[in-house]
Amino acid sequence: MTRRALAQRVRASPLDRSLRPLHRWVWREEARRARKLLAFAATEADGGRDLARAAEMTPDALLRRLYLRHAMDEQRHAELFARRARDILAGLPGGAASGFEGRWLAPGERGLDDLVVESGGDEALLAFLHLSEKAAAGRFALYREVLDHDLATREVFGQVLRDETFHMNYTRSQLVRVAPERHRARLWRARASRLWKSYLRIAVGLASLIGRVMLILQYFLVLPVFAVLARRAARREKPGWVAVKAKDPDSLRSTYE
Repeated sequence: MTRRALAQRVRASPLDRSLRPLHRWVWREEARRARKLLAFAATEADGGRDLARAAEMTPDALLRRLYLRHAMDEQRHAELFARRARDILAGLPGGAASGFEGRWLAPGERGLDDLVVESGGDEALLAFLHLSEKAAAGRFALYREVLDHDLATREVFGQVLRDETFHMNYTRSQLVRVAPERHRARLWRARASRLWKSYLRIAVGLASLIGRVMLILQYFLVLPVFAVLARRAARREKPGWVAVKAKDPDSLRSTYE
């Protein structure tokens, strides 16, 4: 498939396209690029294992063959991403790593992290896979565009994108075949599930950010106040042992009183 044909069939979401400068910045640093490729490799390998499990469970012979091919494609993608990441890391000087990952900007094929093969049967699985592969294909097309400074990584995304386009198309056509009257409802249900999981990711990330800010404020604003009060109280304390009066109700005459 030519580059023009890929551009016509696969496009990133409007939100991702509007963030193109940020995507370019995320992928520019070599150490971060290698770590993201390794994360993509882990996701693809995990998705391949889930699809192999789906091939074992489906009673449909055609879907079994397609799931197995899909699983082999995912494993091959994992190897491509991992090999390119190792090549990048091998050329880096020591201590060149950066701490910022930018995962929310370049999530890759994140939908496969949520794949539950045993839930819903082939209809739900095909709808889920179609939306995940469509989103991943759009992101990979965008990553390929912003990696004009790294032709080797760009070529890896080009190879993966051709397979993602096939995965996106076969899952849609097979969903129409196995559920001709319910495929639209299945897709809408899968979209709602993806939106809910996206909301949960945002909520968890926001809660983590708020918690981090609150801890920082406590450390720099609240703890110094307690430290000052503790020092003032320590200055009022008499040094050494202090004798307790015998009639003092707080005094103890034996171990058990």
